[in-house]
Amino acid sequence: MRERSDQILLNGFQLKPPFFEIGPKSYLYGDDVLALALAADAASKKYDVDIIFTTPIVELRRVAAATERLFVFAPHMDPIVPGRGLADTLPESLVAAGVKGVMLNHCEKPISLSALAQTIRRADEVGLATIVCTDTAAESAAVAKLRPNIIVAEPTGLIGTGQTSDMEYVSAAIRAVKDIDPDIFVLQGAGISNGEDVYRVIFAGAEATGSSSGVVKAKNRAEMVDEMLGAVRRAWDARAASR
Repeated sequence: MRERSDQILLNGFQLKPPFFEIGPKSYLYGDDVLALALAADAASKKYDVDIIFTTPIVELRRVAAATERLFVFAPHMDPIVPGRGLADTLPESLVAAGVKGVMLNHCEKPISLSALAQTIRRADEVGLATIVCTDTAAESAAVAKLRPNIIVAEPTGLIGTGQTSDMEYVSAAIRAVKDIDPDIFVLQGAGISNGEDVYRVIFAGAEATGSSSGVVKAKNRAEMVDEMLGAVRRAWDARAASR
């Protein structure tokens, strides 16, 4: 799955930092999900920033077919094989729908460490990237030992609050992951509400960040996506220039 530390290869596509994750969760459905995906696709092209779009299960195929630059991820997957498994999400079915990866262990869909290990292995088998959510730096270190492609470090208590992680947490989470496996990308999330939040987190050292409620609750979702993606690009370029 992961060939070099500066990118993730996904069925011929390359995800590289800096990147951004948008997850409408259950705030949106139907055509509103597609409209947001198209706005994200346009911003991705404009700023040359890759976007992971974590789509509600029923919208996966439609969003994947309608967009060019998005890395469409499923919000969950079960470690099953073709056969029995009523109402479970089969990894092979995600691949068939055009999905590039899967988000696991979000605080709204937690799974045990043993189930997480099994699910990451199944994702690797079918060629799906894995992005795993963690709460503390200690949990980030534990999950890093399972070798997902991306770890989302976000304090559960801040999700949806509009309050961002302090820089001490950002630095500690990055160190916790990189000390285990420097090839795992670290996405700093939770409470990202505007471009200023995005800029601060990326400039502090994160390879990616993302937003759900900050985007879907904005008065103009397309404008907010553009603002946040522009901030990703400016922060990353400023980081590079300061080295």
